[in-house]
Amino acid sequence: MQPFIWKLFHFKDINIRCQKQIDILSKFMDCSISNGGSKRLLDLAQRLRLYKPPLLPEDILDDFMEEKVVSEESTTPIAQNTEKFRYKRAAVLICLFEGDAGDLRVILTKRSSKLSTYSGEVALPGGKAEEGDKDDMDTAKREAMEEIGLDPELVDVVTVLEPFFSKYLMRVVPVIGILHDKKAFKPVLNPAEVEAVFDAPLEMFLKDENRSQEKMQWMGENHLIHLFDYEIEHKKFLIWGLTAGILIRAASVVYQRPPAFMEQNPKVKLPRDLTV
Repeated sequence: MQPFIWKLFHFKDINIRCQKQIDILSKFMDCSISNGGSKRLLDLAQRLRLYKPPLLPEDILDDFMEEKVVSEESTTPIAQNTEKFRYKRAAVLICLFEGDAGDLRVILTKRSSKLSTYSGEVALPGGKAEEGDKDDMDTAKREAMEEIGLDPELVDVVTVLEPFFSKYLMRVVPVIGILHDKKAFKPVLNPAEVEAVFDAPLEMFLKDENRSQEKMQWMGENHLIHLFDYEIEHKKFLIWGLTAGILIRAASVVYQRPPAFMEQNPKVKLPRDLTV
């Protein structure tokens, strides 16, 4: 009798936990719908929550660095041994919303021409991690708030993509979030960082239209750099480099298909004693 009774309690416990999950999901859906969320966005959010970015060599190295140092019987403390070579971290927000025509669109910015790096270029909202940030998602939402006044409460973060590396070896994690109610977002630009905010259809980054490419040397190797010409409200923008690469990857994940052109992202070759 005892095993049978245990099974009854076990199944009862499973049912209780399942019901709790259903209740949580129902609250999430009710909240999203009340905020203007469409069924398409809800379905997309649920699907993207299941996405797991591929584990890259630098992530494996990061996970096992402590074990590696200990196994090599290093006499130098780990923090002191690795800090010199640690990558700086950053995160960007790929904020998606449904346009008036029903298309999926992404929020982009034009950086201030007064900035010391990437001045005047198109970028995703984002920036360097700060000490108070809990994780990459926190960094992306905080930076979006500081740059364009996007309230973090309006953004439903659903997943992250594998990290990209800037030409300055900044480790950049793309964070995908969904803006269920576009009308609730009232942009407030930080003029020290941003000159303009606009949006573009995400699917354009899978198409070969208005796209060109260049070969560029990076870390001693040739890589394909994609450039997209885009015009909205009689204003022209060039979306290229790191931002274009991230958006190509994001569009591939969201639409579940590869781009109509050859995609070649730069691969970082890590030195033996380099951590991330």
